[in-house]
Amino acid sequence: MLLLSACADTVTMSKARGERAGFETVAGISRQATGAEAAWLQTPAERQAHAQRVRAIVQGKTISAEQAVQVALLNNPGLQASYADLGMSAADLWETALGPVPSVGISVSGLVSGDVTRSVEGTVASSILDMVTKRSRTRAADLEFRQAQLAAAGETLALAHETRRTWIEAVGAFEAAGLVGQAQGAADAASELAAELGETGALSRADQAREHAFNAELAAERAEARLEAQIAKEKLVRLLGLWGTGTEFYVPDSLPALRAARRTVPISNGWRWKTASIWLRAGWSWRLWPRAID
Repeated sequence: MLLLSACADTVTMSKARGERAGFETVAGISRQATGAEAAWLQTPAERQAHAQRVRAIVQGKTISAEQAVQVALLNNPGLQASYADLGMSAADLWETALGPVPSVGISVSGLVSGDVTRSVEGTVASSILDMVTKRSRTRAADLEFRQAQLAAAGETLALAHETRRTWIEAVGAFEAAGLVGQAQGAADAASELAAELGETGALSRADQAREHAFNAELAAERAEARLEAQIAKEKLVRLLGLWGTGTEFYVPDSLPALRAARRTVPISNGWRWKTASIWLRAGWSWRLWPRAID
């Protein structure tokens, strides 16, 4: 029994030690890939502190894509569930690396027949079997623990990507709704002008009907654009894990402009000869040949 108690793998157990065993790797991958901080909330005090932090970021403010990703990593309940799976895997690794617990069992079922060795033999055989298979079981548990780490990191990066994409879709939807609203404003003015011109006889009824129909079509498109924008924002709210008054935030009215990339096209000698030949065919004088090449 003393031999069994000394079989604990302290090196492997150190990986699974701590309340957030294995989370350092997940947080490092998240920080390097997204620039945002991931958090594994385990106590009510931690949840309260992060809820206040999230409220300070989004409450009544216009959030950027980076802020949306940060709030999602701090507040998404599905992500916290994946971190809980990592904790369960760490607990399994700790139990496996700890090894079999020595125990002595005494049975009184064999007092009548005088055979009390069967129960004692069963207990010892079970402990020896655990000791023999401990190394392979520890390697398997360690592999599952690493898989849980990578799975948690994958869930974190997937959530960050989905949140950023949803933020872009929401901003684009609100920008489209704003553009349709501007077009409808112009259509309203055109419809009113058509009605006034119709009263004076300068515009036929068919043209007036065309303007009114176009205005009504834009009104329907504006309502549809507003609905799509609201749906896109609600999807972003779900990813951020917000509810109640926490949903009172805004997104920008337009997407940021893309950076213009300057392209420089080198002029080769072959292009110079080709250009010079074109000039000659167009009737340039042979005396202008050096100037054309330069």
